[in-house]
Amino acid sequence: MEFRRINGLPPYVFAEINGRKAAARTAGRDIVDFGFGNPDLPSPDVAVAKLAEAAQNPKNHRYSASRGIPHLRLAIATRYKRVFGVDIDPDTEVVTTIGAKEGLSHLMWALIDRGDTAIVPSPSYPIHIYAPLFAGGQIVSVPMLDPSALDVATPGDSFFDGLLEAWQHAWPKPRVIICSFPHNPTTACVDLAFMERLVAFALEHDVVIVHDFAYADLGFDGYQPPSILQVPRAKECCVELYTLTKSFSMAGWRVGFMLGNADIVAALTKLKSYLDYGTFQPIQIASIVAMNEATDYPAQLNAIYQSRRDTLIEGLSRVGWDVKPPQGSMFIWAPIPEPYQEMGSLEFAKFLVDEADVATSPGVGFGEGGDGHIRFALIENELRTQQAIRNLKKALTKLG
Repeated sequence: MEFRRINGLPPYVFAEINGRKAAARTAGRDIVDFGFGNPDLPSPDVAVAKLAEAAQNPKNHRYSASRGIPHLRLAIATRYKRVFGVDIDPDTEVVTTIGAKEGLSHLMWALIDRGDTAIVPSPSYPIHIYAPLFAGGQIVSVPMLDPSALDVATPGDSFFDGLLEAWQHAWPKPRVIICSFPHNPTTACVDLAFMERLVAFALEHDVVIVHDFAYADLGFDGYQPPSILQVPRAKECCVELYTLTKSFSMAGWRVGFMLGNADIVAALTKLKSYLDYGTFQPIQIASIVAMNEATDYPAQLNAIYQSRRDTLIEGLSRVGWDVKPPQGSMFIWAPIPEPYQEMGSLEFAKFLVDEADVATSPGVGFGEGGDGHIRFALIENELRTQQAIRNLKKALTKLG
């Protein structure tokens, strides 16, 4: 039988690590797992309690609204005003999505058709690469360099230079630029001045910017990631995806939002009206409570992730593996140590499972631009991280 769209998908390289990890655990080995960016921290208690209460009401068992109930859209608009100083019209400038992946993928159906192109960083979170392809378009890759490898230019300057070059040589001219800061997997971070340059470019060239703001509330050492919607006139050409996944540790709840340009929001809203009836209404109600009553929860989570970052970075340094600490996100993007570079990221990640009982994500899984690195997700506590460091010290004998 022939299938459409999925035939062009490459093998899912993360599955190889997952298979090795599962086999090791079946054999009784204790794997310290930094592989999947799946938050281990609990959701806010007030949200869990409200979910249980709302689920008891039979009225909430019916179909909901695909665009999200009004008070949920008001809650995210209120949060954007409080945190970023951005005014959002909850009726015209926000639509609720079933997580950011769903929102981004379906948005590409509205923005991209056969013959169209989208600019995407390389490496990137896989759905950023494949959502335009699923819609029938093509991608133009722009290098997103490892921030630790940049001597002078900031990650934003480097990416913008690549963007200008890609635009000059691309034909047809791309309709969409997909970006995400703090960036997954490289952890590259930018300031508001970079966002201003990006918006100015989009306005000049009549291109849509889609900013995946998954790590909006994860900035370390005083850094606060900027929203692209903070830029004047951004709503003329930009939309931004925000979720409760990392900010409130509500990954399995699948609650996200697309905010910004009213015409683009309306287009996604229309498309979604044919595809879904929205997230289970008790989840929407509990999400309102999370944003309105657990306003300090993202800061508490951020402090935990920063502590985990520091523990892992310091431990790797003791092993002889020097990695620059990231400014944001919930990851560490680590160059493969020189004595092991010839292995490539997939073989090195396999080696770490087999020899150190440590699972990571191979950089090549995020596109060819990711090879030469592995990604640690900060999903293990400090004690487990110290255990991983002891294992790595025994396994990485070439680091002396």
